[in-house]
Amino acid sequence: MSSQMWKPTNQPTAPGRPTEPERTTTSAVTETAASSAPRPVAASTADQATIGKSLVIKGEVTGSESLYIDGRVEGSINLAGNRVTVGRNGVVAANINAREIVVLGKVRGNLTASDRVDIRSDGSLTGDVVAARISIEDGAFFKGGIDIRKAGQQPGQKANGEEKASPNVTSEAVAARA
Repeated sequence: MSSQMWKPTNQPTAPGRPTEPERTTTSAVTETAASSAPRPVAASTADQATIGKSLVIKGEVTGSESLYIDGRVEGSINLAGNRVTVGRNGVVAANINAREIVVLGKVRGNLTASDRVDIRSDGSLTGDVVAARISIEDGAFFKGGIDIRKAGQQPGQKANGEEKASPNVTSEAVAARA
C-alpha cells in the first residue's frame, strides 16, 4: 500500500500535485529553521515589539514578547518572562517588571527583574532595582536602591530566609552614600 502512495507523487496526476507542494513546504520550513539556528539574534529580534521614537504611550503595557522602547512610555510595563530594552532615545516614567531590563536611555521608576538589570554607559535610572544580577557600566547615571535576590526568593525575605526588619534598609543605605 505504501508503494501506491508514492506512485501518485511521482506521476503528474491531479492527486499527486497536492502531496508534492506539501513536501516542498515542509522542506522550506526545515531550511528556514536550519538557517535561523546559527543566528539566534535574528530569531530573538523577530519576537520583539518596538515603540518608535515618535510614539507616546500612557497606561499599562503588558504582553508575552520582548519590547524595545525608543519613544516615551508613562505608566507601567509588565512583561514578566521577557526582555525590556529602553533605547538611547527612550524616555520611560514607569515601573518595569521583566525577566531582563536593559537601560540605554532615561528611566524614572522602579525596576524588578527576575534575571538581570543592565544600565549602559549612556543610560540613566532614577529608582530602585530588585534583580538577581545587576550591571552598571562606567558613565551610567543611577540613583536609588539595589536589592539583589536569588531566583524564586520571596520579596519579604533576606538571602538567609529570615524576614527583613525594614523593607527600605537597602535603599536608605545606598541613598546615604549617593
